[in-house]
Amino acid sequence: MQEYDYIVVGAGSAGSVLANRLTADGEARVLLLEAGGKDDSILVKMPAGAYSLIGGKGRYNWGFWSEPEPHLDGRRVFFPRGKGLGGSSSINGMIYIRGHARDYDQWRQMGLAGWSYADVLPYFKRAETLLGEGDDAFHGRDGPLCVSRAVSPHGIYDAFIEAGGQAGHEITSDFNGARQDGFGRYHLTIRDGQRWSAARGYLRPIAGRRPTLTIRTGARTTRVVIEKGRVVGVEYVVGSSNSRRVAYARAEVILSAGAVQTPHILQLSGVGDPEELRAAGVGVTHELKGVGKNLQDHIAVRLGWEVPGMDTAYTYARGLAKLRTGLDYLVRGQGPGRQNFLEAGAFLRTRPEIDRPDVQLNCVLAIVQLAGDKTIRDGFSISLCGLNPESRGTITLKSADPFADPVIRGNYLSAPRDLRVMLDAIAQVREVAAQPALRSISRVEMNPGSDIRSEADLKAWIRRTASSQYHPVGTCSMGSRDDGRAVVDERLKVFGLEGLRVADASIMPTLVGGNTNAPSIMIGEKAADLVLGRTPPAAATSPRKRSAVPA
Repeated sequence: MQEYDYIVVGAGSAGSVLANRLTADGEARVLLLEAGGKDDSILVKMPAGAYSLIGGKGRYNWGFWSEPEPHLDGRRVFFPRGKGLGGSSSINGMIYIRGHARDYDQWRQMGLAGWSYADVLPYFKRAETLLGEGDDAFHGRDGPLCVSRAVSPHGIYDAFIEAGGQAGHEITSDFNGARQDGFGRYHLTIRDGQRWSAARGYLRPIAGRRPTLTIRTGARTTRVVIEKGRVVGVEYVVGSSNSRRVAYARAEVILSAGAVQTPHILQLSGVGDPEELRAAGVGVTHELKGVGKNLQDHIAVRLGWEVPGMDTAYTYARGLAKLRTGLDYLVRGQGPGRQNFLEAGAFLRTRPEIDRPDVQLNCVLAIVQLAGDKTIRDGFSISLCGLNPESRGTITLKSADPFADPVIRGNYLSAPRDLRVMLDAIAQVREVAAQPALRSISRVEMNPGSDIRSEADLKAWIRRTASSQYHPVGTCSMGSRDDGRAVVDERLKVFGLEGLRVADASIMPTLVGGNTNAPSIMIGEKAADLVLGRTPPAAATSPRKRSAVPA
């Protein structure tokens, strides 16, 4: 019989952390199950490879699609999710953003003790090594996750930031520091031109070196095993065989399969909304109506401009130039393959009275189309998304078949406020693009085009082109037991079931203001302390009282 102290399902951003931290003292035996394979492709290592990895279903990408979205002209929305060691941290754009401090203070105000900004900041710092810096009020220098400042000399990034200042916005040197608002360069999970995923930071140094850790790839979890109200293990299938195996956990099972697959596994186990389970042909084991509810995601549109005479990611990614880029990186570790082509951004407020930025801009070094972020011509794009969507979607079962993709309904733009934010943000972006710094290098607005100006035309363009920014959260939300949408408490324990926790982006009750990889890693760090019963690090004390909270 396979028996361990802990079983962690999913070797992504949070699961990799848990596997490392739970085995650090050499006492607990841990099984880490990952449905995908090893992260050994040059495309994973090379930052520029992200555009190939995220573009479609494949070895490293589950490549899900949503159901037809009623508020996006009935289009299906591409839903990439990482597959393999590192999960989505092995295919993402490598932007390191924690979100706004008030995002976490809002969680605390919802009654979630231990999740304020002051509570979680020490976990962000514990995880991080900010290369060449760190060890200050906001950053660490001893963590497994290597973070660096964007340093590409490409003029488009500088022009974008300068144009933001010319339009009256602030310039910030650190989106993860004292103030998030403004234009600036990103921090990136890149070290020496190589992607630094959660697997690279947390698993690679210990794989095969800790006898108490078993990492099993190609192992797809089909359900958790429940006996008398307690989760005692998991059932999984290895490789292409259809034979089921069961592993048992003496202490706990921790689901870290992500905001899509964690609720899917629970539902396959008979845990969820009884009506939905029966409709899919699954017997009800434990009623918990919040499973798969409360899905939130950032939805984005991309405005694009031509830049005559300037090479961008499109040039580097086609024909002989693509081959040359790959060879230069493979042989010498040099060239444009070291870049993620997305090194600058901004956080803006569409209304002065709100308490935090409600829009994020990304400056992309190419004109791109949304499904899979494929570059389509030289130029630059400014991608914008609303950070605090009011729209809510669901993850449900298609059938009792564990190998059938889950049913994803993002329900994007169902809340009128979300569309209003995007319209207001487009006006801000166009104002930035009209400033001298960008006007001096750009020519024609390709997307949506200078002829699309009226609110009606812009709404139609948004519905025609908007798509996911790949930040799904909330489908096993933290909350109180009497909250119909909640699945776990503030200690990440699943309501009504012993021996089971969830630790990944699905536990976020609301979306954070930014990319979700860094917060997922933080969740893994905090979850390890919760599981082991360790005293959390001392809550952060801001150097200038509330000035430590990005304003």
